[in-house]
Amino acid sequence: MPGSHPRSSEHHTSKRTLTLALAITGSLFVIEFAAGFLTNSLALIADAGHMLTDVAALALSLFALKISARPATHEKTYGYLRVEILAALGNGILLVLVAIYIFYESYHRLHSPPSVKSVPMLVVACVGLVANLITAGLLYRTQHENLNIRGAFLHVMGDTLGSLGAIAAGVAMVFWQWYLADPIVSVVVAVLVLYSSWDLMTESVDVLLEGTPPHLNISSILADLGSVEGVLSVHDLHVWSITSGMPAMSCHVVVRRNTDAPAILAELSRLMREKYDIEHTTIQIEMEHWVVPQIESNPLF
Repeated sequence: MPGSHPRSSEHHTSKRTLTLALAITGSLFVIEFAAGFLTNSLALIADAGHMLTDVAALALSLFALKISARPATHEKTYGYLRVEILAALGNGILLVLVAIYIFYESYHRLHSPPSVKSVPMLVVACVGLVANLITAGLLYRTQHENLNIRGAFLHVMGDTLGSLGAIAAGVAMVFWQWYLADPIVSVVVAVLVLYSSWDLMTESVDVLLEGTPPHLNISSILADLGSVEGVLSVHDLHVWSITSGMPAMSCHVVVRRNTDAPAILAELSRLMREKYDIEHTTIQIEMEHWVVPQIESNPLF
């Protein structure tokens, strides 16, 4: 039978949050994009361009969330949970592309800074900041446990930085007519966007490569499993993430002859669940002298 992974409450909350965030961000994109062209502000256009990717990113996250809720099948025994990880990786790539575009536009404007209608730009940037802070606040509650939501959250945080930058550039142009502030602020925002996207992409790739979750220590798990009464040794230990916030573990455990194997199995499962919050465990019990000799240079495999 394919495994089932019920997360209905978390799924419903995430879906509602993403839908509301998408509505706010989509409305703000239209306002900033129009205002950027009317005021000739690269900072606003860059922020609007980034916001367009936010609209796409939020839509992608919402779509991935919907697909990931599909039940597991005999062909896909883990279901579609990793669609969310693919969406997170896609969002990270989008962030990098946006940053590259901002660098390109900023380079040209640094050499020939155009005149910008500073006051309207400043007003729109302030409106954008408020809307971005509301959206970021909505996503912040659920982004810690879900890489897909974190990708959307980082997009919105990039917009928040963009709005702050546009406000700073607007102030510099209103009071000092320093039009170089517009492209300079845009470069700073692009650097921050690149920085935030790096962690998102590396974490996504790590999940896809089935790396050990960063908050879990293999040596500690190995020691705890080996400390259970009746356990002689542990080998073929693997710990990975099925998706964000859903770690899994498998291993072979050698136990003494004439011990209560079911009781040891129950204790090992309890240990993983209570100490490491690993619900999905596959533990193979092997009696002493049944084991095929392992390669000594790597005790895990």
